Amino acid sequence: MQMLVKDIVKACNGVLLCGDPETVVTSVETDSRLIEPEALFIPIVGQKTDAHQYIQQIFDKGAAATLTQEHASMEDASHCWIYVEQTQDALQKIATAYRNRFQVPVVGVTGSVGKTSTREMIALALSAEKNVMQTKGNSNSQIGLPLTMFQFEKEHTAAVIEMGISEFGEMERLVHIAQPNYAVVTNIGIAHIEQLKTRENIMREKLKIADAFDENSILFLNGDDEMLASICQTTSLPVVYYGTQSWCTYRAKDIQTNGMNTIFTVLTPTYTSKVILPVLGMHNVLNALSAIAVSESMGLNLDKVVAKLSEYRPPEMRQTVYHANDITVIDDSYNASPDSVKSGVDVLCSLPNKGRKIAVLADMMELGDISEQAHFDTGVAVGQTITDVLITVGPRAVKIAEGAISVKPDMTVVICETNQEAIRVLKEIIKKDDAMMVKGSRSMKTDEIVKAFL
Repeated sequence: MQMLVKDIVKACNGVLLCGDPETVVTSVETDSRLIEPEALFIPIVGQKTDAHQYIQQIFDKGAAATLTQEHASMEDASHCWIYVEQTQDALQKIATAYRNRFQVPVVGVTGSVGKTSTREMIALALSAEKNVMQTKGNSNSQIGLPLTMFQFEKEHTAAVIEMGISEFGEMERLVHIAQPNYAVVTNIGIAHIEQLKTRENIMREKLKIADAFDENSILFLNGDDEMLASICQTTSLPVVYYGTQSWCTYRAKDIQTNGMNTIFTVLTPTYTSKVILPVLGMHNVLNALSAIAVSESMGLNLDKVVAKLSEYRPPEMRQTVYHANDITVIDDSYNASPDSVKSGVDVLCSLPNKGRKIAVLADMMELGDISEQAHFDTGVAVGQTITDVLITVGPRAVKIAEGAISVKPDMTVVICETNQEAIRVLKEIIKKDDAMMVKGSRSMKTDEIVKAFL
């Protein structure tokens, strides 16, 4: 990227306290540890840390400029100091101005679960013919998404942007910055229901991803999600459905597994082909369908798109499969909600291993008043599968154990308080050819369990 300080000042309605307005900025960062020469530092005032304290450090590293909401004047001949009322708001305004420089198709991806894997698959599909910029990691929030905008370069011909929300009004702010021309909604679950209160509210907020649409825009919805399927008769939005239902415009049929591959036939309005994905799980079929739908709508050659999808690899800690010491480990430890846990267990149960299926499930956060029931219902769903062993971690996950036992009394269930205790139990019971899946909310740090077996 490249912006002049004077353009940054104009974009955020700031005041240049000192420094040369013609100074060139080549990157934007909120983390002082990641500062590079010629960077603009945006010090965020968080609940625990006020990043203004790191301003001198970032200049020592070669930063060219900083925003500040805590200095009304400054004399510094070597650096630019820009006063703003609120640094996070200024970050979003600058990102919006920078995004407006690029007239390329932007795909926004949201949903309760599966945003990252869907985004990755769409970006991979579009890369068959386009130079794609996409969200890095999990930078999908009010700070992460603006920073993503600064990854745009003139050579990019498309972008896929992940858009995550957890509270009212958040999607409007993200849409104003990213301005997606196309949008994909993966599903409507109960992640973040503590803040948003009901699934209806969650769906209403997610669908605001279409607020910046023009006459050529398209909203792609998962037809296998009952709530998203229900809006087709009530919305005026330009909706295209993908899924396994017979009425979906982009449909998968003849779905089967072969070893670690998922194979299905895709049917579009103009195209039919066999698709081979090197991953397991019905959710990956739906992700691939969304990628094919977006690609065809942009006019890509679908033979090339299908070939690209055969190269897919899941992001780290999101159903990544490892084979180590004669056991199979599914690392799904990045985060957890009831829907994503059920998806992970389905993948575990579809593995072609000869030994037992062991699910290691930790607490799920942000479920509010329905937390106990949601954990219990998740356990019931696990108990209804061919899972042989269930190990729970944390006080909330005890309800997962109770739910599983309620439908499968003879199931082997072990309740643990910590990751370390779960590791000890697993090392005692794990046998050759067993497969285990590890999942929990990010704050539970269940990747510690995975690392113990790799």
